[in-house]
Amino acid sequence: MPRAGLSRDAVVARASEMLDDAGSGPLQLQALAESLGVRVPSLYKHIEGMPGLQRGILLRGKAELAAELARAAVGRSGADAVTRIAHAYRAWALAHPGRYALAMRAPAPDDAEDEAASEALARVVYDALAGYDLRDDDLVDATRFLRSAMHGFVALETGGAFALAADRERSWDRLVASVVAALEGWHRH
Repeated sequence: MPRAGLSRDAVVARASEMLDDAGSGPLQLQALAESLGVRVPSLYKHIEGMPGLQRGILLRGKAELAAELARAAVGRSGADAVTRIAHAYRAWALAHPGRYALAMRAPAPDDAEDEAASEALARVVYDALAGYDLRDDDLVDATRFLRSAMHGFVALETGGAFALAADRERSWDRLVASVVAALEGWHRH
C-alpha cells in the first residue's frame, strides 16, 4: 500500500526540485526515495521507473513554463508580449535548470500528452507573435527564431559559458531588443 500522502504528483514534484538543485548531481531513485521517506520499490507504485519519472518531470516542466509565459504575456501583444515572454522564459529556466533541460525536448512520437503540452507551450508564443500579423510559414519561422535566440542564450548561461566580466543582463537585454527589432521588420525579408 502506498504511503499516505504520496502520489505520482508528489513524487514528480520532489524529483523536479532535486533535478533543479545543481549540487545534487544526476537524479537517482535511491536519493529520491530517501527524500520522500520511502524505499525505492515504493516509488514504482507511482512512477514507471526512471523513464516514467523523466516523462513526468518533462510534462510538468512544459506545463509550468507555458503557464509562466502566458502570465507574462496576458493582455499584451507585439514587442511588449515578446519582451515579457523572453524575460519570463529566462527567469524560469534559471530558476529551474533541470526541468528546463527536459522541457526543451521535442514531443515524443505517439505521446499525446507530451504533444499537447508542447502545443500549449508553442501556442503561448504564437499568440504573442500575433501582434506581428504573421501567418503560416512566417509564424513558424519567427517562432523558431525567437525560441532559438532565447534557448541559445539560456543554454550557454546555464552551462557556465558566460565567464567574461561583461554584464549578462545587458547582453540579454540587447539580445531581446534585437529579436524584437528583427520581428518588427519580419515582412521585409
